[in-house]
Amino acid sequence: MKRNTAMTRIKELKEFLRPALNRGVALAFSGGVDSSLLLSVLKELRDESPCPLAALTMHTVFQRDEELAEVRRTASECGVEPTVFHCDPLAIPEIRSNPPDRCYRCKRHIFSKFLNFMRNQGLGVLMDGTNADDLHVYRPGRKALRELGVISPLAELGFTKAEIRALAAERGLKCSTRPSLPCLATRFEYGTLLTPDLLERTGKGEGLIRQLVPPDADVRLRVHGTVARIEVPPEVMERLLQRRREQSAGLRRLGFEFITLDLEGFRSGCYDKKEE
Repeated sequence: MKRNTAMTRIKELKEFLRPALNRGVALAFSGGVDSSLLLSVLKELRDESPCPLAALTMHTVFQRDEELAEVRRTASECGVEPTVFHCDPLAIPEIRSNPPDRCYRCKRHIFSKFLNFMRNQGLGVLMDGTNADDLHVYRPGRKALRELGVISPLAELGFTKAEIRALAAERGLKCSTRPSLPCLATRFEYGTLLTPDLLERTGKGEGLIRQLVPPDADVRLRVHGTVARIEVPPEVMERLLQRRREQSAGLRRLGFEFITLDLEGFRSGCYDKKEE
């Protein structure tokens, strides 16, 4: 991205964000590139004119433990200490049964907790890192955001994922090349009963595979009962095949009986219906 274009887009984003800061802003912070770009810009605005700003992170069994450490490192890089919450979404039957609208139910549960925290802290605006590309794929969680009045600046201003990565790199954010890490529930077909053990084994298995591919490669370990189906970009398949005995042994130790490599490669949201 040309520097002038980057400066113009960041200026547009700042102009959008500045009025909200007067009311106090809480950002739902995942540590991914979208929310990290937002946090870095919000921090700059706070430095220009002191105002309440909080980065809110919810850690659940749907994230690998390593991800929380990454959240803290990235928030520190942006100059803000995150406020970390913990909850158990599996305690809610409608989430544990993994229905097609699981994301809606989970987002509503989590963001409601954020809003309760904000009321006690005097913060008036809740934001998230939804981008413009997210508007064209199946994202049932967006319904919860609309119902709760969450603002998505990047989506509203038309920032695409590629543009956000370029801007994050321009600003020196290390997460600019980090692949997306959606919650572990997306590794299972809808209707699969989710348990802590199943999620933990899947997270460990996916972590094992990530050690064998480039750090910017998208990896998903899809689970069908005792079958582990590996999705990676076609260009890294050969690397996995060269070390197939190692990864098969590791996944078998985690309880998977059959290890498969999906020849169609990585597909985000492979269980999802297309957005209307």
